[in-house]
Amino acid sequence: MAEPDLQIDDEIDDEIELDQPRLKLVRTALDERDSMALDDLLEPLHGADIADILEQITELERATLIELWSGNIDGEILSELDESLREEILAALPAEDVADAVRELDTDDVVDLIENLDDQTQAGAILGALTDIDRVAVEQALTYPEYSAGRLMQREVVVAPSFWNVGQAIDHLRTAEDLPEQFYHVILVDPRMRPVGHVTLGKLLSTAREVPLSDIEEESFRTFEVTDPESEVAYAFNQYHLISAAVTDADDRLLGVITIDDAIRILDEEAEEDILRLAGVDAEESLSNKTLGVVRRRFPWLAVNLVTAILASMVISQFEAVLTQIVALAVLMPIVASMGGNAGTQSLTVAVRALATRDLTGANVWRIIRREVMAGAINGLAFAAIMSVVGIIWFDSLMLGAVIAVAMVINMIVAGLAGVGIPVVLEKVGIDPALASGAFVTTVTDIVGFFAFLGLAALWLL
Repeated sequence: MAEPDLQIDDEIDDEIELDQPRLKLVRTALDERDSMALDDLLEPLHGADIADILEQITELERATLIELWSGNIDGEILSELDESLREEILAALPAEDVADAVRELDTDDVVDLIENLDDQTQAGAILGALTDIDRVAVEQALTYPEYSAGRLMQREVVVAPSFWNVGQAIDHLRTAEDLPEQFYHVILVDPRMRPVGHVTLGKLLSTAREVPLSDIEEESFRTFEVTDPESEVAYAFNQYHLISAAVTDADDRLLGVITIDDAIRILDEEAEEDILRLAGVDAEESLSNKTLGVVRRRFPWLAVNLVTAILASMVISQFEAVLTQIVALAVLMPIVASMGGNAGTQSLTVAVRALATRDLTGANVWRIIRREVMAGAINGLAFAAIMSVVGIIWFDSLMLGAVIAVAMVINMIVAGLAGVGIPVVLEKVGIDPALASGAFVTTVTDIVGFFAFLGLAALWLL
């Protein structure tokens, strides 16, 4: 078969991120079943980029890629894949390829791989591919609570007795055969394997051999208990600029270590989760989900939104006579509700993110509420002036302009209050503010906006 013209120019080769021209070429190679071109396209890519390609092509194209590509779906690619695709990819791989891929992973990555599998046969095959020591470590990690430090840590740790000096530690590192591929600190332990400090590799290599390790410990040292929530771990890494941290059991004995890449992943997942939940989308949804799965996840919150829309409609129905007599109100009414809803969403987004990062607390909540209310009032006055002129020019009615102006100010103030107050209250009662705040804030701004606008119209225009 003639080889198709799938040459990649130097500019594309130098790209770090996955680019659309390369993706198009990959698809062409799959359509042509050209394994040589496919190898040339995939060979220079990072595992994360190959995972991106697998996520963006169809199920049939994924099967073709696995069949044609001479490279292997290794551990790095599996760990970067979207959770919803892992079972499909694992099922398509030969057992020996799965075993080779899993053996390349640190124990924390193996735990992440297994804990999200519904297929217990696949999970058993992955465990069976591990060495006895790694299998025991993974099985023990799976006994810890989900979303805990125990699930996040890796068991590969570099330790040294706290009484050693720099020379002894360096000699140990040079002769040890089971060091992790990447590590940032040497953890210092006492005779009972309790971590008492850590030393960075940079400080270790730049210090004279006779200096005791205890003299060059880092002040940033801190530990986490195995049951600590992973959100607490990620927050501490971000707050205190940690690179790695030891994990201990209830007796303070060393069990493993959490590294900054895992903390960043958790922070990224939490930020993504907040964004999705603000829109009423399940945090587990991804572009790889099937249609019925998407429907099942979105339907409940759409149902909630339907209920809130009915509540707003019930408010409108109370002013049916007013709407019948003054048709212009029906034209202008959505503007008041829309402006209030947008203002509320702005305040809500800021508040939910501040709660997640712990910047919004009981100490400053009233100051933030006052700020948002004042911002709503000022914006409301500005847009009220604009809409009053629009009402006068459009409908030749000074009073109609006054009605929409006052209603706009009221709703923008309420939007600022609700946008901060509702997520704060929800968090206090133990409800995820990112998940439930949007529906409540929209309901409040719709009801207040309609009631203020139509109520003032009934008072001033009839």
